[in-house]
Amino acid sequence: MNIENLTHLTQFQVDDQAHIIVNKEVCRTCDHRACVLACPANCYTWDEATGLLSVVYENCLECGTCYVLCDKGAVDWTYPRGGYGVRFRLT
Repeated sequence: MNIENLTHLTQFQVDDQAHIIVNKEVCRTCDHRACVLACPANCYTWDEATGLLSVVYENCLECGTCYVLCDKGAVDWTYPRGGYGVRFRLT
């Protein structure tokens, strides 16, 4: 089973409070955009035309990859509040 199939089997209880906060001004200084390339849920999108990073925290699988890979310290990542986030996976 590939990652695309697994992500479709994951259920979420989305919180209205984001658990990922990104300093987009710091992101502008990044030259590798590791979060965009590595996020298995495609939460991050870089717009070349505007030079802005978009973040969709609602899709997050809570792996923390973005936080670990950001060498600029631009990603403030925590687990969602209790009762929210990934509920279970059928793997």
